[in-house]
Amino acid sequence: MAWPPCSQEESVVYGQFKVAFSATPMWQKCVNNTDNSSSNVSNNGCVQWVYENPNSLVAEFQLAGQEWKRTLIGTMHNIGYMVGLIIVGSFSDRFGRKNAVAITATLGGFLGLAKSFSPSYWLYIALEFAEATFGDCYSPAYILTTEIVSLKDRLKFISICKVGCSLSGIALSVAAWQVPYWRTLLRVLYTPALLFFTYKIFLYESPRWLLIKGDRKKAADILIAAAKKNKIELSSKILEGLTVDEAKPINFLDVVKSTFRSNKLRGRVAMCLVWWITSAFVSHGMSINSVFLSGSKFINFGLLSVLRLPGLFIIMYILTYGKRKFPLMCCFFAGAILCVSQPFIPPNLSWLSVMIYVIGDLMSSFFFYITYLYTSELFPTYTRNTMHALCSSVGRIGSILAPQTPLLISYWSGLPSMVFGLASLLAGLITLLAPDVSNEALPDTVEQAEALGRKKLQTKNLSSEISRI
Repeated sequence: MAWPPCSQEESVVYGQFKVAFSATPMWQKCVNNTDNSSSNVSNNGCVQWVYENPNSLVAEFQLAGQEWKRTLIGTMHNIGYMVGLIIVGSFSDRFGRKNAVAITATLGGFLGLAKSFSPSYWLYIALEFAEATFGDCYSPAYILTTEIVSLKDRLKFISICKVGCSLSGIALSVAAWQVPYWRTLLRVLYTPALLFFTYKIFLYESPRWLLIKGDRKKAADILIAAAKKNKIELSSKILEGLTVDEAKPINFLDVVKSTFRSNKLRGRVAMCLVWWITSAFVSHGMSINSVFLSGSKFINFGLLSVLRLPGLFIIMYILTYGKRKFPLMCCFFAGAILCVSQPFIPPNLSWLSVMIYVIGDLMSSFFFYITYLYTSELFPTYTRNTMHALCSSVGRIGSILAPQTPLLISYWSGLPSMVFGLASLLAGLITLLAPDVSNEALPDTVEQAEALGRKKLQTKNLSSEISRI
């Protein structure tokens, strides 16, 4: 589903929500079988099934006894999202952030509504894949937010926008609770996304992207318009100060080739891939497994979203006055300790087990947040959205694996948490190799990106003008 810039859950919140509830055991009974706990009975020989929730997709498409079809929905969503990030990222780098946001978000609305009219399970699966591939606007929206805001306000503005993700998690829980029929629920969720076409009219393009593409006049016009709204005077010679430093690739393969020519950037991509796979796997996995906690699955999922709100402001404060590397390592290591220790809490201390689980989930949201921001600061402007999307896309491997973690409970109830902890530990160790950056100018060239962590970037042209507005 298309959402305005909020959090990596990284627009992915809806995917988490759907996967989480599809993983929840549902009471279902075969009417010609005497075993009332027949949720494990296959369809073979069963004439009719009775479902706990007749308004669900599982009931309408008769998926009882076919667990793989139930979990395939979330898997196809994450595979589509993985493929789509590369397509949308390349589209954004070539045709602009604004166009990518408006087109993908509107497509998401149309495809989401189309799912609500699907007459068959397999058509629904196809539309699920298409919606995730072509209908998610978060990556270009996030990059646009990163590039259009001044250096001193970048982190604050991104953090405020990310509040929308936690609020959307709460809203989704309430909507699913109040609108039980799945087709109506999809229409309620996706119809507002059709309004995203207006972003083509009201949204400004990224001046930094325009400059890299050589359109200095449009970049200057946007800066002047922003300056007027903020009652700031810009120099009449602003066009002379906006320069292009190097020729830029025009397609995905050229972008990848130009990035991988640099030894440092190749290593940086590999490191970011570990961050993304771990963040997606742990964060999504813990959200999915939250439905196994005692109490209402709607309330549990909503509470996780609520608890991430104060955590968002805490991490915003830390990153505003600190750098990226140390907080990211601390969050990975803290998450590892909490996840590894949670299975060993005595059964009579269930409140402590839940508390550790919730704090561990909070840590996972922290390192996902930092990973999203950190990745956008490590690559040059003309490859930023493509490389960010590439890392995020490959990171969907973690999201694809996450829905399978409840299956580990059959071997040991604490095995999912143990796996989450070990993955976090590995990512924390990898972070030792990362360059340390803070709220400095974004690199525009490969040379500037390679110099990150060694010296403060000097961007006297566009960055200095944006910082004044």
